[in-house]
Amino acid sequence: MTYLLNSPDDFADEAVRGLVACHSDLLAEVPGGVARSTQTPQGQPALVIGGGSGHYPAFAGWVGPGMGHGAPCGNIFSSPSASEVYSVVRNAENGGGVILGFGNYAGDVLHFGLAAEKLRHEGIDVRIVTVSDDIASNGPDNHRDRRGVAGDLPVFKIAGAAIEAGADLDEAERVAWKANDATRSFGLAFDGCTLPGAGEPLFHIEDGQMGVGLGIHGEPGVRDTPIGSATEIADLLLDELLSEEPARGEHGYDGRVAVILNGLGTVKYEELFVVYGRIAERLKDKGLTAVRPEVGEFVTSLDMAGLSLTLVFLDAELEKLWLAPVETPAFRRGAMPAADRAPRTSIWDAAEAEIPEASEESRARAQNIVAVLETWQKVCAENEAELGRLDAVAGDGDHGQGMAFGSRGAAQAARTAAEQGAGARTTLLLAGQAWADSAGGTSGALWGAALTSAGGVFSDTGDVSDQDIVDAVSAGIDAVIRLGGAEPGDKTMVDAAAPFRDALAEAIDKEAGSAITTAAGVAREAADKTADIPARLGRARVLGEKSVGTPDPGALSFSMLMAALGEHLTR
Repeated sequence: MTYLLNSPDDFADEAVRGLVACHSDLLAEVPGGVARSTQTPQGQPALVIGGGSGHYPAFAGWVGPGMGHGAPCGNIFSSPSASEVYSVVRNAENGGGVILGFGNYAGDVLHFGLAAEKLRHEGIDVRIVTVSDDIASNGPDNHRDRRGVAGDLPVFKIAGAAIEAGADLDEAERVAWKANDATRSFGLAFDGCTLPGAGEPLFHIEDGQMGVGLGIHGEPGVRDTPIGSATEIADLLLDELLSEEPARGEHGYDGRVAVILNGLGTVKYEELFVVYGRIAERLKDKGLTAVRPEVGEFVTSLDMAGLSLTLVFLDAELEKLWLAPVETPAFRRGAMPAADRAPRTSIWDAAEAEIPEASEESRARAQNIVAVLETWQKVCAENEAELGRLDAVAGDGDHGQGMAFGSRGAAQAARTAAEQGAGARTTLLLAGQAWADSAGGTSGALWGAALTSAGGVFSDTGDVSDQDIVDAVSAGIDAVIRLGGAEPGDKTMVDAAAPFRDALAEAIDKEAGSAITTAAGVAREAADKTADIPARLGRARVLGEKSVGTPDPGALSFSMLMAALGEHLTR
């Protein structure tokens, strides 16, 4: 358990503050997380890495020359919000574009993706690399669909070294994906972790048992088995990973591997060294060469009692970058070459950002946007209980509340922006950020992405045509489909959004309000039909059959808001 804390709610923020105070030569605290204490050189790609807190040294401990340029820090085991990611990027990026690196988890994919949408609309080139090294979470044919665990370390180390050596954004992205595709991890636990302030672990493993194939957010393993000796555990971890060893001589791999034995929080270094002694012996017997092995705590899970093993199957390029110098608070190697690193002179803060100049026409359209969002706020409030009831059938019952919170936050942000003279584009961008921050969760991120992408179609200096409105709505739906990863038939918002978009395209000759009203009717029919199918994505997929007979609340709320939009535009 966590013994040293003031308040569970403040634990993550206070930990970051103390980390920066201890390493002020390398880190600066910025809104949403940390960035290097020095400016990113002009034109150099920025590597922004992040995720939830509770995994130190990941991720804030890896910011510094040769590795990350910044790290947004979410709450314990929770993705940073899109606005936190955006803020850290604004403090790290300096004309060379940005790579967003994070473990392949749904919340991170959505919130980092939403931040990327906003950054791209502002002209910043953003690439996304999702680390997916955990072999317990999917099969070898779906490596990039696995979750990310301790493989974050070598992937970000290698990508950061490539940038330090002069790689541009395209090259750095290529190297990062290459490192990810060469990395495999597997772990196990003897007991679960305890959140700060909680009295009990998230899960328990029976005495004498160990959970094999665990996650790093308190998820139990995929199977329980009797605890073995250190030798047996070393053999288990290594054999699982070597089952996916590439053929030697293939793509430059010749049996040289980076090795990381990672403690998850409670297992101590001496225990890890006992296990590594056996791993080193086995590697030698198999004709494998361990290249600069690392044993210690690298990606933890609070106080989880467990360990993981990571192998990176190296070629000459990856090996050189793995061995390159690096200087961060928690990971140092060699001596960084002398470089002229300018001290950071300012910190970007959204609270101090100025509203861009806007034309009279665009400011008038911003007032219309405020009216639409206020209408949506009313619709969500009136249907909050029913949407929550539908979501509780096979989900966690928070969809109604999330829509109410999100629409209220978006309407308030839009009102404030319009009062300050913002145009249509800026008003929608700020509303999208507020929806995501206020609602949280999957639906919050998706609706935030929809408003952000819709705002990208508008301008702060021109008027808004009917075609612009239709294009904006379509762009918002495209963002939902792209970021959410759902397809028609999965029983999600997409089951209503996709037919709505198609119907909207067919009604292109109509006035915008009429076209949207017609398409909203199609969306409502599609939403009602989701009652006939089981859920296949998200938490609801576990109880998919139980959801049959109940329409998807996300599809239903989408159709309601589109109907309200069409009515408002017609009126």
